[in-house]
Amino acid sequence: MYLSSVARSLSRGTRPSQFAVSTFLSAFSLAPNHHHHPQQQQTRWSSHSPMGTPPANPRKKVTLPMLKEMHKKGDPITMITAHDFPSAHVADAAGMDIILVGDSLAMVALGMEDTSEVLVEEMLLHCRSVARATKAAFTVGDMPMGSYEIGPAQALETAIRFVKEGRVQGVKLEGGKEVVPTIEKITSVGIPVLGHVGLTPQRQNALGGFRVQGKTAAGAMKVLEDALAVQEAGCFAVVIEAVPPEVAALITQKLSIPTIGIGAGNGCSGQVLVQVDMTGNFPPGRRIPKFAKQYGNVWAESFRAIETYREEVKSRQYPAPEHTYSMKEEELNRFVEAVNGV
Repeated sequence: MYLSSVARSLSRGTRPSQFAVSTFLSAFSLAPNHHHHPQQQQTRWSSHSPMGTPPANPRKKVTLPMLKEMHKKGDPITMITAHDFPSAHVADAAGMDIILVGDSLAMVALGMEDTSEVLVEEMLLHCRSVARATKAAFTVGDMPMGSYEIGPAQALETAIRFVKEGRVQGVKLEGGKEVVPTIEKITSVGIPVLGHVGLTPQRQNALGGFRVQGKTAAGAMKVLEDALAVQEAGCFAVVIEAVPPEVAALITQKLSIPTIGIGAGNGCSGQVLVQVDMTGNFPPGRRIPKFAKQYGNVWAESFRAIETYREEVKSRQYPAPEHTYSMKEEELNRFVEAVNGV
């Protein structure tokens, strides 16, 4: 009766009586509990924090001095891409030293054809999502095509946005000798820059596609010269992509900053992979680069779980009683009585 009274009042646009409202709230245990004891723990029915329980022994925050010390000791640096809160959360929990919000998210998270399509605003959204999950790893945001090539001033403005709005600790940009003034401008204000030489995907059209670089002596020398140039400009490390392992190893020996290899062999100071590639989070038949080792099969496990869920919903196996919330019988009877009066 009281429930129907509240419903009728609301439908007429009038305020129901305080007594009716109190009865309505108490029926669903929403009214304040004046007899609540402080030592009693309140039951939560809503979703909990996405971070879950904090680790018992949290890692120290990875900093540039720590990365330099790792390089000095010959301790390989681990880097992986992440594009949202869940992918960053698991990467950080698994102990990655550096998490890169790579512009590869254009394909793996946004379904685009290549990295040239993604916008700064889209990158910043994903950077913020990653930053919320990353408590220990050093985070780097990839500056997309068109956000730094016009000149150092444009590049600095973009880099500042990545730090202020994207909440990352550093930025990455592609190129060699031609981007030296840009790197110098960004690092001059205290923003760390990760370089990227060899195969530079943002320039795939000029390179004739995703082609291995440095396969000739002249080509290998160009990669070395580019790496030395970005080092001199102030990069704290440099990604070397898709070059023969012997070339990458020699370049690593010639540099005083760490090299992060991807398709560049085991002689680099560290390695990076696209998380979606290495976890197998893609349907069967998708082509992945030769250098990308698949360490899991996330697609198959997700497909199995979702397909089973679909089948159980169709057969009404889910939700089972253990997935529902109880209600006192007298309250149910009161509700039934109220419904019958509607």
